[in-house]
Amino acid sequence: MQTYTSPQAAVEALIDLYAQETQRLRQAFDAFVAGNEPDQPVHAYYPAIRVAITEALNDHDGRSFGFCDTSGDFATTITRPDLFAGYLLRQLKELRRNHGCDFEVGLSDLAIPIHFAFSEGIYVEGAFSADKLKSFSRLFDAPDLATMDDQLVNGDIDFIGSTLRPLALFNAPRMDYSLHRLRHYTGTGAEHFQSFVLFTNYQFYVDGFCELARAEVANPNSVYEAFEGPPEGATPQMPAYHLKARDGNGITLVNIGVGPSNAKTMTDHIAVLRPSAWIMLGHCAGLRLTQRLGDFVLAHGYVRDDHVLDADLPLWVPVPALAEVQQSLEQAVAEVSGLEEDALKRVMRTGTVASIDNRNWELRDQAEPVQRFSQSRAIGLDMESATIAANGFRFRVPYGTLLIVSDRPLHGELKLPGMASEFYRTQVAQHLQIGVRAMELLRDMPENRLHSRKLRSFNEVPFR
Repeated sequence: MQTYTSPQAAVEALIDLYAQETQRLRQAFDAFVAGNEPDQPVHAYYPAIRVAITEALNDHDGRSFGFCDTSGDFATTITRPDLFAGYLLRQLKELRRNHGCDFEVGLSDLAIPIHFAFSEGIYVEGAFSADKLKSFSRLFDAPDLATMDDQLVNGDIDFIGSTLRPLALFNAPRMDYSLHRLRHYTGTGAEHFQSFVLFTNYQFYVDGFCELARAEVANPNSVYEAFEGPPEGATPQMPAYHLKARDGNGITLVNIGVGPSNAKTMTDHIAVLRPSAWIMLGHCAGLRLTQRLGDFVLAHGYVRDDHVLDADLPLWVPVPALAEVQQSLEQAVAEVSGLEEDALKRVMRTGTVASIDNRNWELRDQAEPVQRFSQSRAIGLDMESATIAANGFRFRVPYGTLLIVSDRPLHGELKLPGMASEFYRTQVAQHLQIGVRAMELLRDMPENRLHSRKLRSFNEVPFR
């Protein structure tokens, strides 16, 4: 391990080590494919960074990250330090400022799987004939699921009293797994993702976002400089579109499709990018007779009938509303709609949203679900919002939900073609603009205010 006093020098050392190790792997693999098998197995290792903290920081001015609440040694393995350079530099600067610590950088004992040595992603086994598969398995390390679980994120590991504690929520293999999955599912590489992420499941919003993004990029006074989406002709399962700012604080929109499984899949992977916030923009069933089609629902609580996170985040764990996100969404609705006070209350209601994993719940005996929705005071029902919020809570990513009422099944208005009113169409047209504006308001907040302490546990890693 080499010692560095400068955060910048430490990050550069991580970049160099990672480049050397992955280049060696790629060269050995290319030689193997060409028929020149190595005499011995080829191993390469993730770089690691470690800090020794001699004194815990107790007076931290309300900040939620960038400090250690106990003395001791902290370390983590790193992948793609070139991609995460800005993030890493920010974390190390905070640690240096708060503790005056040096940084030790070197190679870990955690092997880099050959599949993860190609940042653009390739089908490794498809590059050679089947008769070489046995030799390939002997010569190169494969991904090991045992090294890339979410035990730390889920709080299943207690590091209090340990001689070595983690610096970050994710180790290198877990991050690599998600980086490659992001390209697979969204059709775009992780380098394009921005810090503020909108989720939707309607093509209408995608079309509107593309139109808005192109107009912003064409505007010489815009903070946005580029727009990226899946390659022409590509049909990814959950396509992503990126309105890019120079500092990475632009806006990404992901069409996650329908259902809590998709919502969990996408947030599981985007979480490793450490976004600043994510928000769900979708439609919901209005559960109250006083709601109209097109009314907004701002979620301040969730009923988790989605079930996909039950094993990771117990149902007894509350998923609180985050004041900073709530205020930004409410302000964005007011700005975009031009409504104030009483008029604003008539089109937007704040309350509990229930997310369910059965889209055709109406076909069951309604007595039991209706009773639970009533007891919870739910005002809206969808399939994704609670999943996205719960995973935001789990991954320490600020989250929020703004929905539009598209039907009222308990009151005889099922979601059917041709039922949308002019008011509904107007509200839908404004919905995306509201989401974008809310993200811009969040972006203008001080970082330590946005990343709320209520998302951090009492046994937390120093990195955000």
